[in-house]
Amino acid sequence: QVQLVESGGDLVQPGGSLRLSCAASGFTFRNYAMTWYRQAPGKERELVATITSPSGYTNYADSVKGRFTISRDNAKNTVYLQMNSLKPEDTAVYYCTTMVQGTRYWGRGTQVTVSS
Repeated sequence: QVQLVESGGDLVQPGGSLRLSCAASGFTFRNYAMTWYRQAPGKERELVATITSPSGYTNYADSVKGRFTISRDNAKNTVYLQMNSLKPEDTAVYYCTTMVQGTRYWGRGTQVTVSS
């Protein structure tokens, strides 16, 4: 079955950096686009970044452009989110997701807290 497991979330000071990882299994990873979403307390879940395969085309929310970078390693079945210049408003649970054969799958998320 499809499984997505996020890791790398932490408490970080404003201006700091984190790299999130999402390990995927149960499907042919290299054939599917992968997306990071986030959800802050009291807010709706929002798209952060997407990466396609095999072209590696990327797309970002305006709020993270120039600060976050999504990438993937198809040999490791893993997608990453490099987050730089973090701001308190980046505080959220971050989820990776993909759609396989018409069904959307989500990981359980990883908490990112940006605070001094």
